Amino acid sequence: MANTKKVCGPGAVGQGRHLMGAERGRVMDTKQAILRLADARGVTGYESPAGDVVTALFADIVDEVRRDSLGSVIMLKRGASPEPSAKIMFAAHVDEIGMIVSKIEDEGFLQVRMMGGVDRRILPSMEVTVHGRRDIPGVIGAIPPHLQDSTEKDKSWKWEELVVDCGMSADKLREAVRVGDVVSFDRAGIELANNRVAGKSMDDRAGVAVMYECALELQKLRHDCDVYFVATVQEEVGYGGSITSTHGIMPDIGIAIDVGHGDMPGVPEHRTLKLGEGPAISYGPHVHPHIFTKLKEVAGERGVPYQVEAGTSPRGTDAYAMQMTRSGVATGLISVPLRYMHTSVETLAVDDVKKSGQLLAYFASAVDSRFREGLTCF
Repeated sequence: MANTKKVCGPGAVGQGRHLMGAERGRVMDTKQAILRLADARGVTGYESPAGDVVTALFADIVDEVRRDSLGSVIMLKRGASPEPSAKIMFAAHVDEIGMIVSKIEDEGFLQVRMMGGVDRRILPSMEVTVHGRRDIPGVIGAIPPHLQDSTEKDKSWKWEELVVDCGMSADKLREAVRVGDVVSFDRAGIELANNRVAGKSMDDRAGVAVMYECALELQKLRHDCDVYFVATVQEEVGYGGSITSTHGIMPDIGIAIDVGHGDMPGVPEHRTLKLGEGPAISYGPHVHPHIFTKLKEVAGERGVPYQVEAGTSPRGTDAYAMQMTRSGVATGLISVPLRYMHTSVETLAVDDVKKSGQLLAYFASAVDSRFREGLTCF
């Protein structure tokens, strides 16, 4: 069967507006891809701009790109087998945490509430963009410590104590902003020493970058299975995109790619993952034992460094939704070590992203009919 490239669904028209000129159709290196994805806007439930970046990034290295009705970007790389083949689904969520306007104050300030797991402690002094009738820059302000009494200084902020200041009068603000408009963090990613990067929404644009690396690596390998890469939406508020896309694809194998807490001062070693020491292969109630074993075997055979992560709860990633969809899907989970999760300076090692993508490509290449049939034997 000839490979016919197809790009369809919402976002197919004008898909390149976030990738300029020569960048479209050009293979990016790992670091470029991570930063390009992380800088894109895509607050949970409003992921379209980030989805446009994903679409343009993958368009020339997969056989089909489409979006489902919820907005998840679904990309297919067909297998080499002429017979109906197994389907592998890799999923990483493209949405990011953010806020929503809840009230416009008469003094010209905006009250906001969280979209996803926003930590209120980090918000004062944060630069944001209010996505109203036009994009409006703003800052998050709070009472300075000089004006607080001693009982207030050590307490976490309440939402009512935080405001978005756009420098506009209430009348002008009401012309441009409505209750229900989305607010995103305005923080460009930066490069750090030792091939590390930091920025907003590495959770989980890093996972999308892992899928990009996997797709590039699969161009060098034979794989009989059809491989689906899915940039899922609404993970931060309840796994909506992974549920609907898994239901539509009906994969034989599903592997979620997310982030895990990286090593940092003040946190016990057993609760974190080491940056720069490769992906973490998760094991727990949400992971099929044969997939866990196969990922470790492939990593050992191919010389991919890895860590093992103990998952004590099935919830927290798209793996749970994939596992529980329809009559159940054999599921795995790969985690990229990440420091300072749910802040605007989430930090990771670029090599961990690259190695994660390579591991998934080698896994897809190693899956055959015998392994697929063995998934029902415990």
